[in-house]
Order: sequence, then C-alpha cells, then structure tokens
Amino acid sequence: MLPPQSDCRDICKVLVCLTHSRSLPKGLQLHAYVVKLGFEALPLVCHHLINFYSKTNLPHSSHKLFDSFPHKSATTWSSVISAFAQNDLPHLALSFFRRMLRHGFLPDDHTLPTATKSCAALSSLPTAHSLHALALKSANHFDLFVGSSLVDMYAKCGEINNARKVFDEMPHKNVVSWSGLIYGYSQLGLDEEALNLFKCALQQDYDIRVNDFTLSSVLRVCSASTLFELGKQVHGLCFKTSFDSSCFVASSLISLYSKCGVVEGGYKVFEEVKVRNLGMWNAMLIACAQHAHTGKTFELFEEMGRVGVKPNFITFLCLLYACSHAGLVEKGKHYFGLMKEHGIEPGSQHYATMVDLLGRAGKLDEAFRVIEGMPMEPTESVWGALLTGCRIHGNTEWASFVADRVFEMGAVSSGINVLLSNAYAAAGRWEEAARARKMLRDQGIKKETGLSWVEEGNRVHTFAAGDRSHGKTKEIYEKLEELGEKMAKAGYVADTSFVLKEVDGDEKSQTIRYHSERLAIAFGLITFPQERPIRVMKNLRVCGDCHTAIKFISKCTGRVIIVRDNNRFHRFEEGKCTCGDYW
Repeated sequence: MLPPQSDCRDICKVLVCLTHSRSLPKGLQLHAYVVKLGFEALPLVCHHLINFYSKTNLPHSSHKLFDSFPHKSATTWSSVISAFAQNDLPHLALSFFRRMLRHGFLPDDHTLPTATKSCAALSSLPTAHSLHALALKSANHFDLFVGSSLVDMYAKCGEINNARKVFDEMPHKNVVSWSGLIYGYSQLGLDEEALNLFKCALQQDYDIRVNDFTLSSVLRVCSASTLFELGKQVHGLCFKTSFDSSCFVASSLISLYSKCGVVEGGYKVFEEVKVRNLGMWNAMLIACAQHAHTGKTFELFEEMGRVGVKPNFITFLCLLYACSHAGLVEKGKHYFGLMKEHGIEPGSQHYATMVDLLGRAGKLDEAFRVIEGMPMEPTESVWGALLTGCRIHGNTEWASFVADRVFEMGAVSSGINVLLSNAYAAAGRWEEAARARKMLRDQGIKKETGLSWVEEGNRVHTFAAGDRSHGKTKEIYEKLEELGEKMAKAGYVADTSFVLKEVDGDEKSQTIRYHSERLAIAFGLITFPQERPIRVMKNLRVCGDCHTAIKFISKCTGRVIIVRDNNRFHRFEEGKCTCGDYW
C-alpha cells in the first residue's frame, strides 16, 4: 500500500494498472485508501475511479461515485457517459450526455463518439440527426474520430446515404470509418457496394490497417452471397494480419465455410481457435445443424457446459433446429424444456421451431396445442411452420384452418400465400390453389422465382427452371439428356406430383426435368474436374423429385453434389443424402 505522502499522480498510476488488469479486490482496497486520504474529491482521481468501475463491469458504482463528486468537470462527465456506453446502457449514456449539455459543458472529440455509439446501439435516427447537428455546430465533425463515429452511427441506423456523405466529406479516414461504412452496406444486403469499398480501402488507403470488425463484415458479405473463392482470399488476409484468432473473425469464417457447403473448413477454424466466445460456439452449432451433423450438434452443446460457456436463446434455436430437421421430437421437447432451467424464456422463434418440428413429424394436433399454449400472440412464422407441416403431409383440412387464422392477422408476406397455394395444389385442389394465387396478384405481389447458382472462379452462374439463356445451354441440356438415360436404367422414375400446376403428364415430366438445380448440376458436371464437389445454392426448398433425381445423378456419375436450399444442406454421394430423406 502507498505511504500517506503519495500524491494523486501515484494513486492514478496504480489505478490505471488495476484497471488494465481488471483487479477488482485490489481496486476496492485502493478506493478505500483514497477515501481515507481525502483524495476522492480530486477530479483526476475521480475520473480514474469511474473508469476503473466501468472496466470492471460495475457502471452503477461509477454512477454513484459521479453523483457524490461535488465539482464535476468535462472529464468526469465524459467518464460516466463512457461507463454507461461501454456497459451496454445506451439510454443512460444519452441521458447523461443531455444533462452534461444542460450544465453548460460542450461535447468534445471524446464525448461525441461515445454518444454516437449509444445512438447506434438504439438505432435512433432522430437522435443521430441531433448528434450530427451538434458535431457541425461545435466544428467537431472535422475530427477524424468524430467523423468516423458519425459514419458508424448512420450505418448502424440504416441511413447508408448519410453515412456515405459523411464518409466522402472526411478529409482523412481511419479503419473505423472504412469499417463502419462496409458494415452498413453489408447489413442492408448491398453486397457489391461493401466489397467494392473493401477493395478501395486496401488499394487507395495505404495507411489503413484492417481490423477484426472490418474482416468479419466482409466475410459476412461473402457468406451471404456464397462467394467461396473470395472468402478464401479474405481468410488468407485474416491469417496474414493475425486476425484469424479473433473470435469475431472466426465466427464469420465458420459461417462462410458452412454457408458455402464446406463445413469441414468450419470445423478446422473452430479447432484452431483455443479461446472461444459464445458467438463461435453458436456459429459452429448452426453449421452442424444445417449440414445434418446432428449428433455433433448435441456433442458441442455438452462440451459447452463442460468448459463453462453459458448458452443463450440462439444456442437453443440451433438445438431445436437440429431436432426439427432430423425428426427428433422427444429430443426437441427435452431442449425446449431445458431453456427455463438456464433462465431463458422461449420466444416466438423457439415456438415456431417447435411447431416446425412437430409439423414435419406429422404431429399437427400437438403442434396446434403448442400454439394455443404460447404466452404471446402467434406470429406469421409460427403459422407458417404449421402450414409447412400441412403441405408436407398433404393435410388440406388443417391448411384451410391455418389459412383462416393467418387471414385474421391482416397483411402477411407472400410466403404464407405461396405455402397455402402449394398445399392445395399438392392435394389436387386446383380451384383453391388458384384462389390463393389470385390473392397474391390482387396484392401486387409476385411469387419468388426459384433460382440456383454455382460459383466458378470469380463468376456466379445463375439458373431458373427451363432456363436457356446461358452460354453453355446446348451442352447443359445434352448432359441432362445423357443423365436421363443413365438414371432411367438405374431405376429412376419421375414423380410428377411435385409439379404444382394443372397440366398433362408429358408437360409435367418436361417441367420437372429442367428445374433450376438440375441445370446448375449439369453445368457443374461439364465444367468442374471429377474430384471437385459440385456446390449448388438455391433460394427455395428443393422439391422431392429433384431430391430423388440428384441421388441418382450422384450414383451414376460418382460425383459429390452439395445442394443448399432455403433451409439446410444436402450432401449427395453414392446415391444417398445426408438428410436421410427427411427435410
């Protein structure tokens, strides 16, 4: 302990060390010693004490200390505002920021970025405009850190045009400004703009040092667009800059490899990072669930418990999802009940997944009882999950009942009407199917076009059903004809019940033969070497006949074919699929 003669600077130096080491017991002892010496009323000491409690996750202790301090300076105001912002208390941070202004203290290049961070957390656009105006009024907008924080704030509030305007007007830019704008574009699904900006950052600003936030944002873009080759290049940059060990980057890498159909790459990333946060565990859990590695999903959850990682609501969504796509009803009920033991109340997403699990298993009555027992109003996704079960099992009576409940909700998405139309069509009730489609037309909504795409080098080749616009159309259709003969000899017979149109048998056979995924696979067969797996991405659920056909294609060609539909991955090899024909 310091002798009584020690001045406040020595006290502050020790406080800084204890703050860096997050040593709460020693910090509390030093605070008591500060009170005993009467140094607590000194602004610099008070500032460091507030910061100490903030960094040790005790923001309310920072608040209490601030309130007891008689002579508040700009530094102490800044410290307490930062304490709230850093501990996920954005409302309090902005409230104290307003109080600071009312007390006559002007914001500076420290307090403004803290306020914009809190505004971004709340996605409050009116507050964002006020803070921007304040930055202009105080001439702080020229400051590099303030300007960067404004870019980040607008991006996180979804105001990408304002973010870009501030960014373009900045005389100098840093990694925060570049990263904030890249993140904003990626969150809005403007993938091409995000990638172009990332390339500009690397090419034009030689002083920029990308950080884990930048890299994880770019990797998310690659994942969303399934740009595997580009994603691998970004992974190389992560390795080169040593950010591959960052939990945020690792989570994005796991998602990249998983969404591009290379789950083995996700496993490798997961194993190489020794210190894992909850985001990494959840990323690996959903990867396993989507790729039908159901047993591994449960193993990882058990391992989480052994290493002391506490699950959250996303963790249980992953577990329920895995159960739903493997038909594990009892296991799903177990995990659903386990949530409350971990202090997690099931939300509407958990109920929707539970209804999906029961609906897929044909337990439609039980699924409806789950909906009746919900503590909140059923959402569109909950009814949609039950409607999916009706569609799979051809139960049009239940589908009609669900439709009535959905219509009572008022305006709903096109997906629900499409599900209803498909359910009627599958049962041969063409008038009802036509009526559901008419409702879409009356609302001015078009059914989403089924698309499949394959990545080749730096190009993405996209196909629709019956597509003849591709440069290799002749070769693609010749390959399909050749495959059709081989598949027929192997025992394949087209199941035309999956053609949800009222047409004759020959037309049904032609329609189903040229679905988008088959065109994409044929392109892969004539383009990629024998040893390379063919990875096809699809925006809609793969139909039952195409699923059967692809099993035959994998058997006849000896190729590994990986298809991602809108729900999960299917890996076809030697005539079998990892989903076990349950999806």
